[in-house]
Order: sequence, then C-alpha cells, then structure tokens
Amino acid sequence: MSDQPDQETKKPFLYVVVCAAGIAGDVGRLITAAQVAGWEVGVVATPQGLGFLEAKAVEEQTGYPIRSAWRLPGDPRPLPPPEAIAVAPATFNTINKWAAGISDTLALGILCEAYGSGIPIAVLPYLNAAQAAHPAYARSVEQLREMGVLVGSYAPHRPKAGGGADRFRWEEALELLTPGVSPVG
Repeated sequence: MSDQPDQETKKPFLYVVVCAAGIAGDVGRLITAAQVAGWEVGVVATPQGLGFLEAKAVEEQTGYPIRSAWRLPGDPRPLPPPEAIAVAPATFNTINKWAAGISDTLALGILCEAYGSGIPIAVLPYLNAAQAAHPAYARSVEQLREMGVLVGSYAPHRPKAGGGADRFRWEEALELLTPGVSPVG
C-alpha cells in the first residue's frame, strides 16, 4: 500500500504568498480558513515578509517549510505544485513589480510564472492611501486584472498609521478563488 493519497482523495494545494506588512503575522487566519475549506497550504514569503512571520508556528500549521529563497538545481521541491495562489497581504512593492513582470524574488518568480501556467490567483492588497494614490498602483492593479488576477476589496489605510487589520478580510482570498463557496469558520 502506498503512502501517497490517491487522486480521488488528494486535497488541492494553495500557495499563500506573504509580503512584508504589519498584519502578515495574522496569516494563520487564512491558512486555517483554507484548511477548513479543504485545501492543503504552503507559504511563500517575500524575503522581507519572512521577518513578519512566526515561521515555526506557520510551518507547524501547514506541515511544510516556508519558502523564501530559490532552491538549488537538483534540490527536491519542498512544496507540491499549486492549484491556486492567494497573495495576502500584498504590498505596494510586490503589486507593482509583479504587474511589471519583475521576478527578482522567489515569490515574484512564482507569481509571474503562474500567469503563464494558468493558475488562478487572488490578491488582497494592503497599503496606505498615499501609496494607493501613486499612478503606478492603479496601472498595476489594472494590469493584474487584465491578466485574470482576482483583486480583493481592502480600502487603503491612512499613511503612517498602519492598521486596517480589523478591515482586512483574509477569507476574501478563498471567496475570490471559489465563487459561491464560503469558507467555514
């Protein structure tokens, strides 16, 4: 008997890409909601985003190592391929680089490649109103939408104030990826 689950019982795999934002430490809320909804989850963090996470807790919750750096050729892939990707929280920097096709981190490389692979992606922006006022941001969000990326509804918070965590709906990523299906919890 094989240790591998058969295709009929295999859960779909969700990558959660986490960027450097004050609320990133709450990513466990999205992981829990995804697991309750029947997903297996792996986390990919931007290099700066890694510092905002309790890595050990996230790895224990998912059962997988957090990815943040490129693996060497020949090294095993620590995560299965994704059926979908949620980018949450997505910062101004990541959104603009991704829309421009810049692939200078593992997280951005995965996002840029996912478009060509047809992998569904939901993005939950998290930024302040001053950043959102920059013309590059509006162009980047429009570019991502044209690429089929599903964009969340977070309204930017006041500059230099952080916050908005109470208005950030982690579960919205799952709602965008699975329309008509609300996560339990």
